[in-house]
Amino acid sequence: MMTSEEQRFFELKTVPFSKEISDDELWLPPSKQPIVDALCEAVKAKQCVLLTGEPGVGKTCVLRAVRSRLTSPNIRLTYCHNVMLGRRDFYRQLCVALDLRAKATAAALFYAVSTHVEELARDKIRPVLLLDEAHLLHQDTLDHLHVLLNYEWDSQALLSLVLIGLPTLEDRLTLRHNRSLYSRLHVRLRIDALTADDTAAYVQNRLEQAGTKTNIFAYDALAALHEATLGNMRDIDRFASLILSEAKRRDQKKVQRDIVMRVVEQEQRYIVGA
Repeated sequence: MMTSEEQRFFELKTVPFSKEISDDELWLPPSKQPIVDALCEAVKAKQCVLLTGEPGVGKTCVLRAVRSRLTSPNIRLTYCHNVMLGRRDFYRQLCVALDLRAKATAAALFYAVSTHVEELARDKIRPVLLLDEAHLLHQDTLDHLHVLLNYEWDSQALLSLVLIGLPTLEDRLTLRHNRSLYSRLHVRLRIDALTADDTAAYVQNRLEQAGTKTNIFAYDALAALHEATLGNMRDIDRFASLILSEAKRRDQKKVQRDIVMRVVEQEQRYIVGA
């Protein structure tokens, strides 16, 4: 975390690479906008979605961008990230998220959720269930999700299910006993890491949001940062903070490539030593 002394040194009003950023200040690179567009269109078309990507590439950022776009009162988003539960506890958690009274048995819990979905449909409201970290879903829960999508003899699409997880999620879904669910995920999207241009734009945007329009990072320093992080947004935030601290220690307001390489080498030695 950047210190107040470091903020003053770089003439920043706020911490530039913190995860605490509001939806209206959230920035996504152009390469990720088509993912947001496709996800929003899928929900509006009453479709289900599979969204996968490696750790730190921006899956949650995409979801937050979708949340800021889907503001219609006829669309109701429910987000769940604690998915490491058995079937009964999963539906119990879902009841709590939907503000429903939790029942005693798995069958009663399922009935409460499915009935609620049907009631929303009669009110012209489209429920959207977003399950983050879905690669961690228990198999007994995964086995049952396709049943949650079955209404009126599987003739009506009343609920949109969005599964978000690591690429291993798709590997699980393609297994024979999961094909019933996989076949219902009409839209399958993959998020890649940032490009070099994306990384440069992302860093500058975060610095501008923190209160400066100065190009604190030299061009070759940004290139080195991208090489070190491979475009992983979470790693960019972490390394950029360490790099600014190192630049302050050297009393340099312009980050050059050698500072980036110094921090990268220190981190590599730390990992090897650990």
